[in-house]
Amino acid sequence: MDKRKNSKIQKINKRIKTPSNTVTSKRIRACMMCMMIILFGLIVRIGFLQFVEGSDLKENAYKQQTVNKLISAKRGNILDSTGKVLATSAHVDTVSINPTKIKGKNEEETKKKKESLAKAFSEIFELDYEETLTKVTSNSSIQTIAKKVEQDKIDKLQNWMKENNISNGINIDEDTKRYYPYNNLASYVIGFCNSENQGIYGIERSYNSYLTGTPGKIVTSTDVNKDEISDENGQYIEAENGNNIVLTIDANIQTIAEKYLKNAVEQNNARNGNVIVMNPNTGDILAMAQYPDYNLNTPFSPTSQYWIDKWDSLSSTDKTEMYRNIMVSSRYEPRIYF
Repeated sequence: MDKRKNSKIQKINKRIKTPSNTVTSKRIRACMMCMMIILFGLIVRIGFLQFVEGSDLKENAYKQQTVNKLISAKRGNILDSTGKVLATSAHVDTVSINPTKIKGKNEEETKKKKESLAKAFSEIFELDYEETLTKVTSNSSIQTIAKKVEQDKIDKLQNWMKENNISNGINIDEDTKRYYPYNNLASYVIGFCNSENQGIYGIERSYNSYLTGTPGKIVTSTDVNKDEISDENGQYIEAENGNNIVLTIDANIQTIAEKYLKNAVEQNNARNGNVIVMNPNTGDILAMAQYPDYNLNTPFSPTSQYWIDKWDSLSSTDKTEMYRNIMVSSRYEPRIYF
């Protein structure tokens, strides 16, 4: 009896699925499917960035990492017929800052550092403190503080930077400034330049392209903090200075003509006067004087009483009359004296 019962007993090895095992299996398959979809999406995105947008991204990265610094060309000199320099250029500097790179250990220290820097700028370069502070505390990447700065002021700034242990964020770039050694001499003939060293009146304007020269440049790479890094592909292109111009004007004759013209205008209470001295054998203009004149080094500040009395009431268009050479731009009755 017992033997028959035992003979019918069979060993069952088949695993019985429970509801919990079924749920776990579905979750694993779902996770695997999600991972495959994500992986496929990443592959598609990488391929898109590499093959579709690759060239544009590479170009943008190059632009962000590469800095082009212009090297100003020295403007050519203007000389009289005897070789005296009537207009020349000298090296000066332009001071700018990167406000976001001027930082302290914390917010309070950063604020004090920027306030101290704004005060130093305003004192050294004779600027308004509030306007300077606005530039120093701005969020822009670059702010120009002062242009055409003389070397003595640059020395003061550099000494202040050493004393206060500040170097990052302050840029001192080489530039040029136009000088006129004889101030008012032949002002209507020579003319002057604007802040960008472009001639806007007289010989400075007429021969601007001849005097200007060709700027150079430095191409270098920078890191994420805009600090320069060594680059084998960096370039240095030297600036080509402008050409000199020699006038037929004789500074000595010009000085004499201006002296006696001024006396004649003032003694006769005339509005203005002009004198042209010419070599009759060659036609060379030895002197071209006009009064009232102006100082070429400070052209926007009138020096003659005639212009001083009415300057503030004139419009910007009327003010240009002070720079007009009436000997070449107006009709006048020719008079010859022997």
